[in-house]
Amino acid sequence: MNGILLIDKPAGWTSSDVVAKLRGVLHERRIGHSGTLDPMATGLLVVFVGRATRAVEFAEAQEKQYLAGLRLGLVTDTQDTTGKRIGGESREVTEEELSGVLAGFRGELLQIPPMYSAIKIGGKKLYEIARRGGEVERKPRKITISELELMGREGEDYSLRVTCSKGTYIRTLCHDIGQTLGCGGCMSSLRRTRAGIYSLSDAHRLEDVQAAAEQGAAETLLLSIDSLFADHPVLRVGEREEARIRNGNSIPAAVPDGVYRVYGPRGDFLALDKVEGREMKTIKSFFEV
Repeated sequence: MNGILLIDKPAGWTSSDVVAKLRGVLHERRIGHSGTLDPMATGLLVVFVGRATRAVEFAEAQEKQYLAGLRLGLVTDTQDTTGKRIGGESREVTEEELSGVLAGFRGELLQIPPMYSAIKIGGKKLYEIARRGGEVERKPRKITISELELMGREGEDYSLRVTCSKGTYIRTLCHDIGQTLGCGGCMSSLRRTRAGIYSLSDAHRLEDVQAAAEQGAAETLLLSIDSLFADHPVLRVGEREEARIRNGNSIPAAVPDGVYRVYGPRGDFLALDKVEGREMKTIKSFFEV
């Protein structure tokens, strides 16, 4: 079983919990995911099954979109509402004032990762240090926020739509917005709605995957591996070229320089290849060995 499975992750589950569940449901050991979601978060988790796990690294780099809840006047140690209150000031913030501050968080930014994260410093995960009451210096990371829009307000929480690059912490974004406003803030909810070309509207609930598996139809829920590379042009090769690709050799290619989805004469997706100077070399192969 090989392919990409879009899951609507429920609240309370870690991304690893989802993978463990699917290993049992699909009876496949080779399962991974891209773009970890915290337990409180819901929404699109892109899961890779079988040979498709070789594509995880390419999905990690893709842009992602979220709907986030922003609660102002509350600062916590985890930068979300699951944490312990450590500050914040209750005051009314107008939508105009908030919208004005959001404008300063669009584009390229430097963001300091939160202590409650899986980043390793000195061989130790930051959240392990934080749980023991410690804190270490973290270097700012460059991120890009291409979209940051105020969608409305429900009760005490504002709703934000965020489209961002790899490595962006929405919790930290909410915290930083609150700091800029002077009242403090944290994330109250998070739902991922898009990851690269994949949309939450096409995702499946875990119970639906299990029901399909029980009927022997789980494979019909999988997207093809090459769907991840839909923005790259197609290049078809003959049997001789396919044999060379399967043996890890480069082949001549009279096409413009660039990255291609390469298919064999029977339509099998073989690899993602790069052509440079009329020579084609494999970036990553996806045929079954």
